[in-house]
Amino acid sequence: MSFEDRTKAIRAGEELDTTKLEAHLTRELAGKLEPPFVVEQFPSGHSNLTYLVRARSPDGQERELVLRRPPFGNRVKSAHDMGREHRVLSALHPVFPKAPRPVLFVEDEAVIGAPFYLMERIPGIILRRKLQAGFSLEPVMHSALVDAFVDTLVELHELPYEKIGLEAFGKPSGYVERQVSGWTKRYADAKTDDVPDVEKVAAWLAEHLPVSPRPSLIHNDFKYDNLVLDPADKARIVGVLDWEMATVGDPLMDLGTALSYWVEATDPAPIQSYTFGPTNLPGSPTRRDVLARYAARRPGIVPDDMRFYYVFALFKNAVVAQQIYARFKRGATKDERFAALIFGVRILAANAAESIETGTI
Repeated sequence: MSFEDRTKAIRAGEELDTTKLEAHLTRELAGKLEPPFVVEQFPSGHSNLTYLVRARSPDGQERELVLRRPPFGNRVKSAHDMGREHRVLSALHPVFPKAPRPVLFVEDEAVIGAPFYLMERIPGIILRRKLQAGFSLEPVMHSALVDAFVDTLVELHELPYEKIGLEAFGKPSGYVERQVSGWTKRYADAKTDDVPDVEKVAAWLAEHLPVSPRPSLIHNDFKYDNLVLDPADKARIVGVLDWEMATVGDPLMDLGTALSYWVEATDPAPIQSYTFGPTNLPGSPTRRDVLARYAARRPGIVPDDMRFYYVFALFKNAVVAQQIYARFKRGATKDERFAALIFGVRILAANAAESIETGTI
């Protein structure tokens, strides 16, 4: 049985003009791929939209590409820069093969209504919040998988980004302060409901800015459902997906993000609904375990108190949920999954506020 992600019918309101797309790809990929180009949609994901494009090479071999485009109704252009995502993959793939190989960037919005890019599909298993029917992850595998999880994050953070053409990819000086002020403004711009915990957390973050370690290339959305596992070895990571928020900055922001997604079995029930992988199953290490493993691999990097980074990540996740919910409430998307995201905003903000009060991660 295959446990790879399966496509579904394209959601209403997210259809692509396949006639224009096929004409463009036939021209741009001449000699590499031939029509027809069959387009389907991956159902997962809440930000950029992801489609599967199937075609054949001139020798008759089927090829699978992944098309990424901004969400319909997007008002935050800087958060969905397809050209930027394509550039980071172009520089990264040769030295970090877990990043997908980019194939084509198309800036012309006349093709499908927005800029987009194509990359090669990395086949494998992606662990979602609910494991696929018939798929099992033995308790003994959790430790090995977490080791691979941390090793991959450390590998990314220790890449010499200055030597692979990404030295100007971000502005590491003042990065944390800009992130706090920037995400606070994004929340204000997308606000629809009164959630006092969000403002409380934003104020605390602004008053507790840390001193950052040496900057690294950071993914900014590192979690199980952005990783591709080898079907023959569930503890081997062969791909890292969704680079839309990658930049050069404080690596502890990346670690904090990973911890914010790491829901444990003992977390309160409202938090359990916000899992992004099987981190709450029997045998799975805790957030403190993940933190300790990262600290052991990068001595002297992790401070005694990681609370700021964990709280900021929860805050950022709450703002992302708010932005998506705002698009739904304004009628810019009809995806019914987004209707409940306002509850996610409240849950994440409350969790951040509790971490501030208790000093725990």
